[in-house]
Amino acid sequence: MADERDPPSSTERKLLEFLVCPLTKGPLEYDAATQELISRKANLAYPIRNGVPLLTTEASRQLTD
Repeated sequence: MADERDPPSSTERKLLEFLVCPLTKGPLEYDAATQELISRKANLAYPIRNGVPLLTTEASRQLTD
């Protein structure tokens, strides 16, 4: 099993292309350092826990400058 800090595999990158921000329906960026999916448009970060992205506003955090 891959370490959670490893860069996403090609399969994971393809899956990331299909995931969108639930608020804006815009693209998400993977941040390996924080293990989050970032929505620049919504200014939110969605955590990834045990390999599962939590794409709810309740689980998200506001990005800081």
